[in-house]
Amino acid sequence: MDEITVIIPIFNEEKYIKNCLDSIIGSDFDKSKMEVLLIDGGSSDKTIEIIKEYQQKYPFFKLLCNTKKIAPVAMNIGIKNAYGKFLFIISAHAKYPKNYFSSLVRYCKELKADCVGPVLITETKRKTLTASAIKNVLSDPLGVGSAFRIGVNEIKEVDTVPFGCYRRDIFEKVGLYDERLVRNQDVELNKRIKRMGGKIYIVPEIECTYYARETFKDLAKNNFENGRWNILTAYYTKTFSSLSFYHFVPLLFVLSLFFSLIFSLVDKKFLLLFLAIFISYFIIILIRSWQIKQKTTLWHQITAFWVLHFSYGVGSLVGLIDVFKKIIRGNNG
Repeated sequence: MDEITVIIPIFNEEKYIKNCLDSIIGSDFDKSKMEVLLIDGGSSDKTIEIIKEYQQKYPFFKLLCNTKKIAPVAMNIGIKNAYGKFLFIISAHAKYPKNYFSSLVRYCKELKADCVGPVLITETKRKTLTASAIKNVLSDPLGVGSAFRIGVNEIKEVDTVPFGCYRRDIFEKVGLYDERLVRNQDVELNKRIKRMGGKIYIVPEIECTYYARETFKDLAKNNFENGRWNILTAYYTKTFSSLSFYHFVPLLFVLSLFFSLIFSLVDKKFLLLFLAIFISYFIIILIRSWQIKQKTTLWHQITAFWVLHFSYGVGSLVGLIDVFKKIIRGNNG
Protein backbone atom coordinates (compact mmCIF):
# COMPACT_ATOMS: atom_id res chain seq x y z
CA MET A 1 0.00 0.00 0.00
CA ASP A 2 1.33 3.43 -0.95
CA GLU A 3 2.04 5.95 1.79
CA ILE A 4 -0.25 8.98 2.04
CA THR A 5 -0.07 12.37 3.70
CA VAL A 6 -3.26 14.10 4.82
CA ILE A 7 -2.89 17.89 5.04
CA ILE A 8 -5.41 19.90 7.09
CA PRO A 9 -5.17 23.69 7.51
CA ILE A 10 -6.77 24.61 10.84
CA PHE A 11 -7.78 27.71 12.78
CA ASN A 12 -10.19 27.72 15.74
CA GLU A 13 -11.81 24.40 14.84
CA GLU A 14 -12.92 23.19 18.27
CA LYS A 15 -16.52 22.67 17.05
CA TYR A 16 -15.45 20.46 14.17
CA ILE A 17 -12.01 18.94 14.75
CA LYS A 18 -13.13 15.88 16.72
CA ASN A 19 -15.53 14.73 13.98
CA CYS A 20 -12.76 15.16 11.42
CA LEU A 21 -10.07 13.32 13.38
CA ASP A 22 -12.41 10.53 14.45
CA SER A 23 -13.36 9.89 10.82
CA ILE A 24 -9.67 9.67 9.89
CA ILE A 25 -9.02 7.25 12.74
CA GLY A 26 -12.00 5.18 11.60
CA SER A 27 -10.74 4.92 8.03
CA ASP A 28 -9.70 1.56 6.60
CA PHE A 29 -6.32 2.88 5.44
CA ASP A 30 -3.24 1.32 7.06
CA LYS A 31 -2.26 3.88 9.71
CA SER A 32 1.40 2.81 9.54
CA LYS A 33 1.43 4.23 6.00
CA MET A 34 -0.41 7.45 6.85
CA GLU A 35 0.63 10.77 8.34
CA VAL A 36 -1.78 13.59 9.14
CA LEU A 37 -0.30 17.08 9.16
CA LEU A 38 -2.44 19.66 10.99
CA ILE A 39 -1.16 23.12 10.13
CA ASP A 40 -2.40 25.66 12.67
CA GLY A 41 -2.78 29.36 11.94
CA GLY A 42 -2.72 30.46 15.58
CA SER A 43 -5.89 29.00 17.09
CA SER A 44 -7.06 30.73 20.26
CA ASP A 45 -9.78 28.24 21.25
CA LYS A 46 -9.39 24.61 22.38
CA THR A 47 -8.33 23.25 18.98
CA ILE A 48 -4.69 22.65 19.93
CA GLU A 49 -5.63 21.15 23.28
CA ILE A 50 -7.93 18.67 21.55
CA ILE A 51 -5.30 17.73 18.96
CA LYS A 52 -2.65 17.12 21.64
CA GLU A 53 -5.02 14.70 23.38
CA TYR A 54 -5.31 12.74 20.12
CA GLN A 55 -1.53 12.82 19.59
CA GLN A 56 -0.96 10.94 22.85
CA LYS A 57 -2.76 7.93 21.39
CA TYR A 58 -2.24 8.43 17.65
CA PRO A 59 1.33 9.50 16.78
CA PHE A 60 0.51 9.85 13.07
CA PHE A 61 -1.18 13.19 13.93
CA LYS A 62 1.49 15.88 13.62
CA LEU A 63 1.03 19.55 14.47
CA LEU A 64 2.79 22.27 12.44
CA CYS A 65 2.67 26.07 12.71
CA ASN A 66 1.49 28.54 10.07
CA THR A 67 2.66 31.98 11.19
CA LYS A 68 1.20 33.71 8.10
CA LYS A 69 -2.26 32.45 9.06
CA ILE A 70 -3.69 31.97 5.54
CA ALA A 71 -4.80 28.71 3.95
CA PRO A 72 -2.49 28.47 0.89
CA VAL A 73 0.57 28.93 3.12
CA ALA A 74 -0.68 26.11 5.37
CA MET A 75 -1.20 23.85 2.35
CA ASN A 76 2.30 24.57 1.06
CA ILE A 77 3.82 23.91 4.49
CA GLY A 78 2.05 20.55 4.44
CA ILE A 79 3.24 19.68 0.93
CA LYS A 80 6.84 20.60 1.75
CA ASN A 81 6.80 18.44 4.89
CA ALA A 82 4.87 15.47 3.44
CA TYR A 83 6.36 12.04 2.83
CA GLY A 84 3.39 10.41 1.08
CA LYS A 85 3.23 9.42 -2.57
CA PHE A 86 -0.39 10.65 -2.55
CA LEU A 87 -1.37 13.88 -0.80
CA PHE A 88 -4.86 14.67 0.49
CA ILE A 89 -5.73 18.35 1.02
CA ILE A 90 -8.83 18.27 3.21
CA SER A 91 -10.92 20.42 5.57
CA ALA A 92 -11.41 20.24 9.33
CA HIS A 93 -15.06 21.25 8.67
CA ALA A 94 -15.82 17.82 7.23
CA LYS A 95 -15.94 14.16 8.13
CA TYR A 96 -14.88 11.38 5.81
CA PRO A 97 -16.22 7.87 5.15
CA LYS A 98 -14.28 4.75 6.10
CA ASN A 99 -13.10 4.05 2.55
CA TYR A 100 -12.30 7.68 1.67
CA PHE A 101 -8.51 7.48 1.51
CA SER A 102 -8.17 3.95 0.20
CA SER A 103 -10.80 4.43 -2.53
CA LEU A 104 -9.49 7.76 -3.80
CA VAL A 105 -5.94 6.39 -4.00
CA ARG A 106 -7.28 3.42 -5.96
CA TYR A 107 -9.24 5.62 -8.35
CA CYS A 108 -6.27 7.94 -8.79
CA LYS A 109 -4.27 4.93 -10.01
CA GLU A 110 -7.03 3.33 -12.11
CA LEU A 111 -7.96 6.59 -13.86
CA LYS A 112 -4.32 7.64 -14.24
CA ALA A 113 -5.48 10.92 -12.73
CA ASP A 114 -3.49 13.74 -11.19
CA CYS A 115 -6.29 14.42 -8.72
CA VAL A 116 -9.58 12.78 -7.76
CA GLY A 117 -12.21 13.99 -5.35
CA PRO A 118 -15.64 13.30 -3.84
CA VAL A 119 -19.12 14.70 -3.92
CA LEU A 120 -19.86 16.99 -0.96
CA ILE A 121 -22.90 16.36 1.19
CA THR A 122 -23.73 19.61 2.97
CA GLU A 123 -24.82 19.39 6.60
CA THR A 124 -24.98 21.65 9.64
CA LYS A 125 -24.16 20.83 13.24
CA ARG A 126 -27.33 22.50 14.50
CA LYS A 127 -30.75 21.87 12.96
CA THR A 128 -32.36 25.30 13.18
CA LEU A 129 -34.67 26.77 10.54
CA THR A 130 -31.86 29.06 9.38
CA ALA A 131 -29.26 26.29 9.28
CA SER A 132 -31.59 24.03 7.30
CA ALA A 133 -32.29 26.80 4.78
CA ILE A 134 -28.54 27.37 4.33
CA LYS A 135 -27.96 23.65 3.89
CA ASN A 136 -30.64 23.51 1.19
CA VAL A 137 -29.33 26.50 -0.75
CA LEU A 138 -25.75 25.19 -0.71
CA SER A 139 -26.92 21.92 -2.26
CA ASP A 140 -28.99 23.47 -5.03
CA PRO A 141 -27.93 24.50 -8.57
CA LEU A 142 -29.52 27.93 -8.10
CA GLY A 143 -27.39 28.46 -5.03
CA VAL A 144 -24.09 26.97 -6.23
CA GLY A 145 -22.86 25.91 -9.64
CA SER A 146 -20.26 23.34 -8.62
CA ALA A 147 -20.79 19.75 -9.76
CA PHE A 148 -19.25 18.45 -6.54
CA ARG A 149 -21.96 20.17 -4.48
CA ILE A 150 -25.02 19.31 -6.57
CA GLY A 151 -23.78 15.82 -7.44
CA VAL A 152 -23.09 13.78 -10.58
CA ASN A 153 -24.25 10.35 -11.74
CA GLU A 154 -20.98 8.94 -12.99
CA ILE A 155 -17.23 9.38 -12.77
CA LYS A 156 -16.38 12.34 -14.95
CA GLU A 157 -13.53 14.69 -15.71
CA VAL A 158 -14.03 18.12 -14.12
CA ASP A 159 -12.18 21.40 -13.59
CA THR A 160 -11.97 21.16 -9.81
CA VAL A 161 -12.89 18.95 -6.85
CA PRO A 162 -12.94 19.50 -3.09
CA PHE A 163 -10.63 17.77 -0.61
CA GLY A 164 -8.80 15.92 -3.36
CA CYS A 165 -6.24 13.14 -3.53
CA TYR A 166 -3.25 14.42 -5.52
CA ARG A 167 -0.27 12.60 -6.92
CA ARG A 168 2.72 14.12 -5.18
CA ASP A 169 4.62 14.67 -8.41
CA ILE A 170 1.94 16.97 -9.82
CA PHE A 171 3.18 19.73 -7.49
CA GLU A 172 6.66 19.34 -8.97
CA LYS A 173 5.17 19.91 -12.43
CA VAL A 174 2.77 22.81 -11.78
CA GLY A 175 4.12 24.34 -8.58
CA LEU A 176 2.54 24.93 -5.18
CA TYR A 177 -0.53 26.92 -4.13
CA ASP A 178 -0.47 30.62 -4.95
CA GLU A 179 0.09 32.26 -1.57
CA ARG A 180 -1.33 35.59 -2.76
CA LEU A 181 -4.80 34.03 -2.85
CA VAL A 182 -6.59 33.98 0.51
CA ARG A 183 -9.54 32.31 -1.27
CA ASN A 184 -9.82 30.32 -4.53
CA GLN A 185 -6.31 28.92 -4.18
CA ASP A 186 -7.63 25.37 -4.72
CA VAL A 187 -9.63 26.32 -7.82
CA GLU A 188 -6.64 28.19 -9.26
CA LEU A 189 -4.29 25.24 -8.65
CA ASN A 190 -6.69 22.77 -10.25
CA LYS A 191 -7.17 25.01 -13.31
CA ARG A 192 -3.36 25.19 -13.58
CA ILE A 193 -3.22 21.39 -13.53
CA LYS A 194 -5.83 21.26 -16.30
CA ARG A 195 -4.03 23.84 -18.44
CA MET A 196 -0.88 21.71 -18.31
CA GLY A 197 -2.77 18.64 -19.55
CA GLY A 198 -3.55 17.11 -16.16
CA LYS A 199 -6.60 15.01 -15.38
CA ILE A 200 -9.02 15.69 -12.50
CA TYR A 201 -12.00 13.42 -11.82
CA ILE A 202 -14.98 13.47 -9.50
CA VAL A 203 -16.06 10.09 -8.09
CA PRO A 204 -19.76 10.15 -7.10
CA GLU A 205 -19.66 6.96 -5.01
CA ILE A 206 -17.28 8.70 -2.59
CA GLU A 207 -19.08 11.26 -0.47
CA CYS A 208 -17.87 13.34 2.43
CA THR A 209 -19.96 15.46 4.76
CA TYR A 210 -19.15 19.16 4.91
CA TYR A 211 -20.47 21.29 7.79
CA ALA A 212 -21.67 24.66 6.49
CA ARG A 213 -22.20 28.00 8.23
CA GLU A 214 -25.32 28.07 10.39
CA THR A 215 -26.33 31.74 10.54
CA PHE A 216 -27.17 34.27 7.83
CA LYS A 217 -24.44 36.53 9.20
CA ASP A 218 -21.78 33.86 8.79
CA LEU A 219 -23.14 32.90 5.35
CA ALA A 220 -22.96 36.54 4.25
CA LYS A 221 -19.46 37.02 5.62
CA ASN A 222 -18.14 33.88 3.94
CA ASN A 223 -19.72 34.57 0.56
CA PHE A 224 -18.74 38.25 0.61
CA GLU A 225 -15.11 37.11 0.82
CA ASN A 226 -15.67 34.44 -1.85
CA GLY A 227 -17.05 37.05 -4.22
CA ARG A 228 -14.30 39.53 -3.43
CA TRP A 229 -11.59 36.97 -4.02
CA ASN A 230 -13.05 35.93 -7.37
CA ILE A 231 -12.06 39.35 -8.68
CA LEU A 232 -8.74 39.48 -6.82
CA THR A 233 -7.87 36.00 -8.11
CA ALA A 234 -8.30 37.20 -11.70
CA TYR A 235 -6.20 40.28 -10.91
CA TYR A 236 -3.30 38.45 -9.27
CA THR A 237 -3.18 35.60 -11.81
CA LYS A 238 -3.76 37.93 -14.79
CA THR A 239 -6.31 35.49 -16.22
CA PHE A 240 -10.00 34.63 -15.89
CA SER A 241 -9.34 30.99 -16.78
CA SER A 242 -9.26 29.92 -13.13
CA LEU A 243 -12.92 30.98 -12.80
CA SER A 244 -16.19 30.10 -14.53
CA PHE A 245 -19.05 32.30 -15.76
CA TYR A 246 -21.31 31.39 -12.82
CA HIS A 247 -18.77 32.98 -10.46
CA PHE A 248 -19.67 36.38 -11.93
CA VAL A 249 -23.47 36.09 -12.16
CA PRO A 250 -24.08 37.59 -8.66
CA LEU A 251 -21.86 40.56 -9.60
CA LEU A 252 -23.88 41.16 -12.78
CA PHE A 253 -27.08 40.95 -10.72
CA VAL A 254 -25.90 43.50 -8.15
CA LEU A 255 -24.55 45.85 -10.83
CA SER A 256 -27.83 45.71 -12.76
CA LEU A 257 -29.76 46.67 -9.62
CA PHE A 258 -27.28 49.37 -8.66
CA PHE A 259 -27.03 51.12 -12.03
CA SER A 260 -30.73 50.89 -12.86
CA LEU A 261 -31.50 52.50 -9.49
CA ILE A 262 -28.89 55.24 -9.98
CA PHE A 263 -30.02 56.02 -13.54
CA SER A 264 -33.62 56.15 -12.36
CA LEU A 265 -32.72 59.48 -10.70
CA VAL A 266 -32.28 60.85 -14.22
CA ASP A 267 -34.87 58.84 -16.13
CA LYS A 268 -37.82 57.14 -14.42
CA LYS A 269 -37.81 54.38 -17.04
CA PHE A 270 -34.80 52.91 -15.26
CA LEU A 271 -36.92 52.53 -12.12
CA LEU A 272 -39.14 50.18 -14.12
CA LEU A 273 -36.03 48.26 -15.17
CA PHE A 274 -34.94 48.03 -11.53
CA LEU A 275 -38.36 46.72 -10.48
CA ALA A 276 -38.46 44.26 -13.39
CA ILE A 277 -35.07 42.80 -12.45
CA PHE A 278 -35.86 42.61 -8.74
CA ILE A 279 -39.35 41.15 -9.15
CA SER A 280 -38.15 38.59 -11.72
CA TYR A 281 -35.40 37.50 -9.33
CA PHE A 282 -37.82 37.33 -6.40
CA ILE A 283 -40.26 35.16 -8.37
CA ILE A 284 -37.45 32.78 -9.35
CA ILE A 285 -36.19 32.30 -5.79
CA LEU A 286 -39.76 32.13 -4.45
CA ILE A 287 -40.60 29.22 -6.77
CA ARG A 288 -37.31 27.45 -6.11
CA SER A 289 -37.58 27.99 -2.36
CA TRP A 290 -41.04 26.43 -2.37
CA GLN A 291 -39.67 23.43 -4.28
CA ILE A 292 -36.61 22.70 -2.13
CA LYS A 293 -37.47 23.87 1.40
CA GLN A 294 -36.92 21.04 3.86
CA LYS A 295 -37.08 21.41 7.65
CA THR A 296 -37.38 25.19 7.28
CA THR A 297 -39.91 27.88 6.33
CA LEU A 298 -40.47 29.50 2.98
CA TRP A 299 -39.30 32.83 4.40
CA HIS A 300 -36.03 31.34 5.73
CA GLN A 301 -35.40 29.64 2.39
CA ILE A 302 -35.97 32.83 0.39
CA THR A 303 -33.70 34.73 2.77
CA ALA A 304 -30.93 32.13 2.37
CA PHE A 305 -30.95 32.59 -1.40
CA TRP A 306 -30.97 36.38 -1.09
CA VAL A 307 -28.13 36.48 1.45
CA LEU A 308 -26.01 34.06 -0.60
CA HIS A 309 -26.44 35.86 -3.93
CA PHE A 310 -26.37 39.44 -2.69
CA SER A 311 -23.36 39.07 -0.35
CA TYR A 312 -21.45 37.27 -3.10
CA GLY A 313 -22.28 40.00 -5.62
CA VAL A 314 -21.42 42.86 -3.25
CA GLY A 315 -18.16 41.10 -2.40
CA SER A 316 -17.31 40.94 -6.11
CA LEU A 317 -18.12 44.64 -6.45
CA VAL A 318 -15.81 45.46 -3.55
CA GLY A 319 -13.18 43.27 -5.21
CA LEU A 320 -13.48 45.39 -8.36
CA ILE A 321 -12.99 48.54 -6.29
CA ASP A 322 -9.93 46.95 -4.64
CA VAL A 323 -8.47 46.18 -8.06
CA PHE A 324 -9.04 49.74 -9.31
CA LYS A 325 -7.29 51.05 -6.20
CA LYS A 326 -4.31 48.76 -6.81
CA ILE A 327 -4.10 49.84 -10.46
CA ILE A 328 -4.27 53.54 -9.53
CA ARG A 329 -1.62 53.13 -6.82
CA GLY A 330 0.53 51.23 -9.32
CA ASN A 331 0.20 53.95 -11.94
CA ASN A 332 0.94 56.67 -9.42
CA GLY A 333 3.90 54.71 -8.09
